[in-house]
Amino acid sequence: MANTPKCILCIEDDPDTRELLVEELEEAGFAVTAAADGVNGLEVLKRSRPDLILCDIDLPGVSGLDVLQSVPELGFGMRAIPFVLLTAHGQRENQLAARRLGCDEYIVKPIDFELLVEVIHNRIARSPVSMRSDIHLTEREREALTWSARGKSSADMAALMRVSERTVNFHIDNAIRKLGVATRIQAAVKASLLGLVNGLD
Repeated sequence: MANTPKCILCIEDDPDTRELLVEELEEAGFAVTAAADGVNGLEVLKRSRPDLILCDIDLPGVSGLDVLQSVPELGFGMRAIPFVLLTAHGQRENQLAARRLGCDEYIVKPIDFELLVEVIHNRIARSPVSMRSDIHLTEREREALTWSARGKSSADMAALMRVSERTVNFHIDNAIRKLGVATRIQAAVKASLLGLVNGLD
């Protein structure tokens, strides 16, 4: 499992650049899914969750900034995926807009592939998404945290889950321990950020 390659979604409309990106990233040890435009990129994201999104800013129709803005709307935990924008333009306005929308890195073409690979490694290593495979919550733990994220008390959850309040607290305590936090609120927030539960709107 530790040797499973990290998955990159590469959204680039220029076929030559896209082919070169895929070739260089695969040679660097990543698994790459390529999309030719923003619409196809968002469709890929509806079906799977990559470890990082690499996206050209100047895409036809749905731009890279549009994709960046749409990612959090696709589901819980999607906001945590590192997002790297590629562009042929280094204007300050574009960089500011990208940062305001949550872009993690902004790389100006022509691409320095050695630098790009280091940026990707660094961003994935620092991302909470990379922690998901190390955390395994049971269905009951997920359910308890989901209700907790929605503001339900232990008594409310006991009624909703049709178990005792003591059992609810048992599942919550287990989840807190697995997530490495101190409180049920912290557990609910972290689990939601990682896409392990639904509940924080």
